[in-house]
Amino acid sequence: MNAPAPGTLAPESDVAPVTEAPAGAELTHRPGRWIDGWDPEDAGQWNNGGKAIASRNLRWSIFAEFLGFCVWQLWSIVVVSLPAAGFEFETGQIFWLISMPALVGATLRIPYTFMVPKIGGRNWTIISAALLLIPSIGLALAVGNPETPFGVMLAIAALAGFGGGNFASSMANITYFYPQREKGYALGLNAAGGNLGAAVAQFIVPIVITIGAGVALNLPLAGWIWVPLILIAVAGAYYRMDNVSSAKADLKATLAVLREPHLWILSVLYIGTFGSFIGFAGVFPKLIADLFPDYSTFAVGGATLTLAFMGALVGSLARPYGGKLADRFGGASITIVSFAVMGLGALAVIWTLPLNNFWLFLGLFLLLFTASGVGNGSTYRMIPTVFALKAGSTDAHNSAGDISSQRKAAAALGIISSVGAYGGFAIPQLLGASKTNFGDYTTGLSWFVWFYAAMLVLTAVVYVYGARKQGTRI
Repeated sequence: MNAPAPGTLAPESDVAPVTEAPAGAELTHRPGRWIDGWDPEDAGQWNNGGKAIASRNLRWSIFAEFLGFCVWQLWSIVVVSLPAAGFEFETGQIFWLISMPALVGATLRIPYTFMVPKIGGRNWTIISAALLLIPSIGLALAVGNPETPFGVMLAIAALAGFGGGNFASSMANITYFYPQREKGYALGLNAAGGNLGAAVAQFIVPIVITIGAGVALNLPLAGWIWVPLILIAVAGAYYRMDNVSSAKADLKATLAVLREPHLWILSVLYIGTFGSFIGFAGVFPKLIADLFPDYSTFAVGGATLTLAFMGALVGSLARPYGGKLADRFGGASITIVSFAVMGLGALAVIWTLPLNNFWLFLGLFLLLFTASGVGNGSTYRMIPTVFALKAGSTDAHNSAGDISSQRKAAAALGIISSVGAYGGFAIPQLLGASKTNFGDYTTGLSWFVWFYAAMLVLTAVVYVYGARKQGTRI
C-alpha cells in the first residue's frame, strides 16, 4: 500500500469498521458526578436521557465561558477610559494592554485543553471559573489609582488571559457530549455563548462606570461587577455539570495529532477566522476612538454608551449559524465564502475611510465581523470531520469514528483554538505598528486583505479540491 503524500486526506491505515454500542447502552453514575458508559452516537442512549444530560452541561458551559470572555475582553474597553481616569500611557503601551490578555489566553489554551481528560470537564470548569476572580478583582484595584505603574497594569492585563484559556477546555469538554451529526451546532452554540461575553463587556462596562458618576468615572466597577456572576458559575458547575469517564487523556493520540499536517493547516485557517474575530473585537473600541472620536461614545441619560460592542455581538451571533451551515453544506465551502467576504470587507474599509463616514465604516466592519463569526463555526466544524476521515471513517461528515479518533479530534480542537487565538494578539500589534510607522490604519488593513486571500486559496486547494478527488466533502 502506497503511503499518502503529506497533507493529503487519505486514511493513515486500514481501520476496521466502527462497531456501535447496543441501542440504549446503560449509563452508570458515580460520586463526584462521574458518568460511565457515555456514548452520544448510541441513538437509544441519546434519545432516552443522553440529550438532556448534554444540554444541561452545554448550558452551564456556555455561562462559564461567557464570563471568561467578559473578563478576557475587559481591557479592550477599559483602556479607552484610562486617560479620563488620570492615567497617562503612550499609544504603544495602550496596544500592549489590549493585546496582552490575548497572548496569555492563547498560550493557556494548550494546557487548559488537557485538563478536561485529566480531572474531568465539570471539575475543571469549577476551577477555571474560580480563577476569573483574580483578574476581575485585580483590575478593580489597579484602575482605582492613577499612580499604578504600567508594569503592574500589564501584569494584571496578562491575568485576564485566564478568561481566554476557558474556551479551549470548554470546547474540548462539549465535543465529548454530542454526536458527530450535531457537533457543528453544539460547538457553535457553545462558542457563540462565550464570544458574546466580549460584546456584553463592551456594552455594559461603559454604562456601569459612568452611570451616576458625574464628571468622574467609577472605573473599578469594571472589575467588581463580574464577581457575583463568577460565583454563580462556580456553583452551577459544581451542582449541575458532569464528568464523563470516556474523556480520557491519550498521550499517544496527542503526539500523533502534533505530527499531523492538518493540525497546522487548520490552525492557520483558525487564525484567519477566530483570530480576526477576537483581534478586531479587542481593537475596535480603540479604532473608533482614533478614527471617529465624535462617535466614540454616546450619552444615554446619565450613562455613556459605545457602539463598539456591536462588532463582537454580530460575530458571536453568526458563529452557530456558521456551524449549522457547515453541518449542511460542509465546513470548507462555508469557510471559503467567509474568507472572501472578510477580504472584500477589509478592502472596502480601506477604500471608504477617506469619506470619513462613520456609519459606512461601522456597517463594513460589522460585515467583516459577521463573516468572521460564520468562519469560526465552519472552520471548527471541519476539525472533527478531518480527523474522522483520517481515521478511516467512510462518512466522516456524519460519523465521529472510533473513540481514538474522537480523542484526537478533542486534542486538535484545543490546540487549534490556542493557535487561532494568537490572532487576538497579532491584530492589535499589527494595527499599532501600522499607526506608529505609517501614521494610518489602512496599511495594516491591507495586510489582512492579502492574508484572507491566501487563506481562501489554501482552503480551496486542500479541503475542497482535495476532498472531491477522494469522493467526499469536509
